[in-house]
Parts: sequence; C-alpha cells; structure tokens
Amino acid sequence: MKEDIRRIKDAAIAEIDAAPGPDALESIRIKYLGRKGIITELFKKMSSVPAEERPHLGSLINEVKDEVTCALASKTKAVSGYEEEHAEKIDVTLPGVPVRAGKIHPLTKTIDEICGLFISLGFRVVEGPEIETEHYNFETLNIPLEHPSRDAFDTFYLSREKRYLLRSHTSPVQTRFMEKNSPPFSIIVPGKVFRPDATDASHSFMFHQVEGLVVGEKVRFSDLKGILEIFARQMFGRNTRMRFRPSFFPFTEPSAEVDISCILCGGREFTAKRCSMCGGKGWLEILGAGMVNPKVFEAVGYDTERVTGFAFGMGVERIAILKYGITDIRLFFENDIRFLRQF
Repeated sequence: MKEDIRRIKDAAIAEIDAAPGPDALESIRIKYLGRKGIITELFKKMSSVPAEERPHLGSLINEVKDEVTCALASKTKAVSGYEEEHAEKIDVTLPGVPVRAGKIHPLTKTIDEICGLFISLGFRVVEGPEIETEHYNFETLNIPLEHPSRDAFDTFYLSREKRYLLRSHTSPVQTRFMEKNSPPFSIIVPGKVFRPDATDASHSFMFHQVEGLVVGEKVRFSDLKGILEIFARQMFGRNTRMRFRPSFFPFTEPSAEVDISCILCGGREFTAKRCSMCGGKGWLEILGAGMVNPKVFEAVGYDTERVTGFAFGMGVERIAILKYGITDIRLFFENDIRFLRQF
C-alpha cells in the first residue's frame, strides 16, 4: 500500500505542474482531495489494514495530502499572478465612452405633473391594488348588477365566478380609503386600469387614470368647479376656459362632463371651424366629475346628513395627448426610442 500512496502522490504532483490554468487545477483538486477523491478514498481503506500498520500508513497519507494541497496552492498563486500580469490594461488617457441618459416617460411625467398640482392644493396621493373584487370595483360605488360595465365583455375577470378582476377604474381606492379614514380629507389617486377595448389610435386595453376625492362638511359643487379651474389653467395655460355639461355616473349625483377650450384654436369661432384638434367644436373633453352619491357614503358607513363631497377622474393618456399634441395612444406603449426622446 505504501507504493500505491507514493504513486498517487507523484501522479498528482505531475498533473499539478502540467495544469494550464485555474479550471484545470480545480478539477485536479476534486479528483484527489474531493469527497470522493483518490486520497480521500485511501483513508477509507485503513479499516482493512492491520492494526499495527495503521499509524504509519495514516501518517504517510496525511503527508501526501499536505504535499498535494501545498502544490495546488503554489500553482494557483503562480497562475493567478501570470493572468494579472498579462491582463488587458486600461488606458486611462483615452476619452470615456459616453452614456446616454434616459428620460422620464411622457405618461409618468404627466402623472407627476397632475399629482404635483393637486398636492400643492392640499391633496394627498393614495394608491391601491390593481386586482380588485366586485365589491369594491362595483358594489360600493353604486354600480348595480345589471350595469353594462359588469358584463364579461367590459371587464377583465380573473375567474369564472367573477370573484376577482382587474380594476376598471381607480375609484375602488377611494372607497377603500374611506372605510379606514374619517373626513375631512382630500386625496388624489393615480394608477393603471384595465378594460377589454380593441386597441386603436384612441383606445387601449390598459391605460392610466388619476381620480380625486374631497370629503368633509359643507363641501359644495362650487368647490369642485374652483379646484378644476385651477387645475385646467395650470395644466393647459392661463387663458384656458372651462365648461360643465350634465352627465350621469352611478357614483356621483349630480354629475358632469368637463370640457376646456381647445388648446390649439382657443375655441374662437373664426378659427375653430378649421381646427384639426377640436373638429370645429371649440371644446375638448378632459374629465368627468360630480358630487359623491349618498349611496357611496352609506356603503362605507358615513353619515350622509353630516358629510358631502365631490369626486373627479381623468385619463392620463387623454391629458398627455392634448398637452403634447400626440395623435396616437399606441405611441405611448410601443417603446420607440425616437418617440420617447422627444420628451
């Protein structure tokens, strides 16, 4: 067995000397010193050696193990030093490679601008889950079971039981907030929403909304008008005019559609007829609004005799299209760097 031990040592040292690099040395280490390595197996064979020879052979195997370990360490150090010496040098005198800095996406920029305006008016930003239940997405908002928006053709349901769905508006965040907070408060709610619309120049199955909610004592429709007028002038210019048109939403009563004077022609009669943006109408629709329906307050446990409030909601893509003169909503999501660099 002594001869076998010496042959193993000589073979290991020879392989280490001939190893070209770190990978080869690691393979040799595993071959001889690994858990199932050749030298490790020698220790396992000691049980078959006569008792009087075990101390001497055990000492000899340990010596071989130490020699192989030292040889591996020495060769590894030599190989590493050679690679470091011959590594590619960096010429610090050469000009650096310029890194093109990215830009904020126009939708993110628009959301930040809208939220910033309302924060300056005392609003607080609130966010919520994108996967919702029918209870929050419809029922707490006074949307009845027979309402068209609850049909499978108008909502992304995530199960046949219609228990979970992708939210179709950010209004559920408002009722979630009201359940846990007492008035007065003013909140703004940005986020993604999802509706199974066919994608074209003006529609997308995923888009962004920003909704606002103000609740307190003696909150009036005139307060809503004042807040939105400030927003419109800050977002689209000081000369922007605004008008309210009667409308209907289940969660507000009374409700209104809000228009601003065309940002291209200004709504002037002699130019509006030739305007490509408003189509001769002189007005552009930007959002919906109204006083919170008492049934919504009842759903969250508020005293409808004591508190009132108003809510409004706008599509971020719609605002960005009007603000930047973009003609196709799909440009926001195609990630064409030529388009994004303009912002």
